[in-house]
Amino acid sequence: MAQMTATPVTTRGFFVDGKWIEQGELVEVRAPYEGSVLAQVFQGTRQHAEAAIRAAVKAFGTTRRLPAFERQRVLRRVAQTITERKDEFSRTLAQEAGKPIKAARTEVERAIFTFTVAAEESTRIHGEFLPLDWQEFTAGRWGIVRRFPLGPIAGITPFNFPVNLVAHKVAPAIAAGCSMVLKPAPQTPLSALLLAEAVQQAGWPDGGLNILPLSNEDAGLLVADERIKLISFTGSATVGWAIKRNAGKKKVVLELGGNAGVIVHSDADLTYAAERCVAGGFAYAGQTCISVQRILVERSVYGKFTDALLAGVKKLTLGDPLEEATDVGPLIRESDAARAVDWVQEAVRGGARLLCGGQRKGQMLEPTVLSGTRPDMKVNCQEIFAPVVTVEPYDEFEAAVRQVNNSPYGLQAGIFTRDAKLLFQAYEELEVGSVIAGDIPSFRIDHMPYGGIKDSGLGREGLRYAIEEMTEPKLLVMNLR
Repeated sequence: MAQMTATPVTTRGFFVDGKWIEQGELVEVRAPYEGSVLAQVFQGTRQHAEAAIRAAVKAFGTTRRLPAFERQRVLRRVAQTITERKDEFSRTLAQEAGKPIKAARTEVERAIFTFTVAAEESTRIHGEFLPLDWQEFTAGRWGIVRRFPLGPIAGITPFNFPVNLVAHKVAPAIAAGCSMVLKPAPQTPLSALLLAEAVQQAGWPDGGLNILPLSNEDAGLLVADERIKLISFTGSATVGWAIKRNAGKKKVVLELGGNAGVIVHSDADLTYAAERCVAGGFAYAGQTCISVQRILVERSVYGKFTDALLAGVKKLTLGDPLEEATDVGPLIRESDAARAVDWVQEAVRGGARLLCGGQRKGQMLEPTVLSGTRPDMKVNCQEIFAPVVTVEPYDEFEAAVRQVNNSPYGLQAGIFTRDAKLLFQAYEELEVGSVIAGDIPSFRIDHMPYGGIKDSGLGREGLRYAIEEMTEPKLLVMNLR
């Protein structure tokens, strides 16, 4: 009988100065769901990071001078390549990130949209005319303001959206005419390397984009090197603020964590609000920085809403991310699942009630709902980044707003009410980057300004807003007297 041979594991190099390099240590990329080795990826060294920076500096001499139509053409080609390889992108993403395949397809569609919008915005980087003859001695003078690309940019991206969050660094950089060195998350480098292929095929200059896995220590060069003019980081608050402290004179854009709050008032459509909170709290196992974590419900409808929420949670299907029926897959690491369970059990020991879930098997954690919690419990005051939500009653709307604000984070918040006065009150008083009226804080479309305040970050993403971060206004004064 013939012996079966194991399928060989794919080996992937990284992308520097237009070349695919197979040097450095080989690191395994494993599927979070069942632990199989998906690929081996070469991890670059400090020397490779230095080479990538040199390549980006050299390429910037070309990218900064490319006319808008050429930058637009590159971005459109990238979008087209992703469209043609959508199934490959989606399956890779689902495997390495453990994201349910239907959610993976949505993310890839969003990445296509991100590059498409960037293509349009590349031709709309406007300036302004300034009349300067406001005093007698300035008669005959006027000015124009134009935005110029900053220079080489460093991007550092997380595991949870390994296609679209990379796109949110790369696409505006291309649109602005900036070169880039990007470090993808160690758990999910394969999607980023696919994207590098798409950019290379689109004709972006060699060195204009460099993508290489790096250790955190070696990635420190991207933070410290003065040739890098901006660092764009998405990830944890602890790491983000440390980057800012060490970044020297360069600009820093940080998109960090959250523990998003939702207010459900008594006049809301409770069925719809519950459906949306289920989607926002448990999509991708809660591993998004705008995942619903804290739900505050007016006391008169608290029971009805909670019943609808629990009914929706119980319909969710846990399982293999590659199965079409799966709604909730694994957490990215078993240690994350264990930590989330510890926080849940700590809350229960402190008097909270476990309404559903709370059990884990390996990296799989059941969708979990808690009530009777206190604001100082970790499930409320920290970012759990897991399929866990708390639901609590409130008596006064003002108190609910204060409770949402009782957080070190301030990314997005959701409000369900038909009362316009309450909506605008929340808009005025909530300490967040975005208030989502009539929906959950997990809502995002990729061209809107996205970012937060407090520990949630600094600056904004969203194509036009990211382009503004990646460019610098320069004034030309004309004296025609």
